[in-house]
Amino acid sequence: MRELRGAGVSPAVFAPTGARPRLVLYSCPESMKKQKDKKIAKPARRARPASLKLKLRSSPARAILTKAAGTNPQRVRAILQKLDEAYPDVTCALVHENPFQLLIATILSAQCTDVRVNLVTKELFQKYRTPKDFAYADPNELEKDIRPTGFFRNKTKSIIGASKKLLEEFGGEVPRTMDEVLTLPGAARKTANVVLGTAFGIASGVVVDTHVARLSARLDLSRNTDPRKIEQDLIKIIPQEKWILFSHQLIWHGRKICQARKPRCIECNLERLCYSSDKTV
Repeated sequence: MRELRGAGVSPAVFAPTGARPRLVLYSCPESMKKQKDKKIAKPARRARPASLKLKLRSSPARAILTKAAGTNPQRVRAILQKLDEAYPDVTCALVHENPFQLLIATILSAQCTDVRVNLVTKELFQKYRTPKDFAYADPNELEKDIRPTGFFRNKTKSIIGASKKLLEEFGGEVPRTMDEVLTLPGAARKTANVVLGTAFGIASGVVVDTHVARLSARLDLSRNTDPRKIEQDLIKIIPQEKWILFSHQLIWHGRKICQARKPRCIECNLERLCYSSDKTV
């Protein structure tokens, strides 16, 4: 066999004449070192167009984090004035005779219209008159009684559980603080605000149901979608003495005028103050 040496090339061994040559190459240590020392140039980063930067700055995700533009104090006062003109003395639409009935009716109103709840409670409150009646009711029978309101199994558990807790811990009376009402099964902040505000006149917060959430967005009073965050946005801009009435006013306005699918903007006295994309005029 013969060996061939060359600069930068390791020995290559060749087979005798007539045989298939076998070439073995090895990397040169010096060339490897030079390769490591060389810096690989990275491609230049393309600059974002100004239009794209503007889109990113005004994206919906970023807008949610910013304060709603419509919360200017002067504009908020104008909205409250218009609501007072249209709904000067509205109150809760749920028919009740006492705080306990209001508690039960509000639990039933989850994912159900107040009109349907009133139809159900008209007979329900004749059959079950006290917390004790509900606490020891036959669950299967109570489910049938409230079935038209939907989610009747969960609502039955909440009503029986809340009634028992009232008997065991509150002497059969509906408590008058937010923290205590929230301990009742089936009672979240919406329920607590309805009961405390309507039954006792205690302004503990703002009721946020589907109507209040929708109108808060359309009027640009809040850019949040979570009810708790919407409530926090509203209590910062609405005077506390208006919390109870304001909630009822938005609910009534949402039912009568600012409806979800086809808002009746031509009849709305807030039309000039509203710049929602949902407007129909």
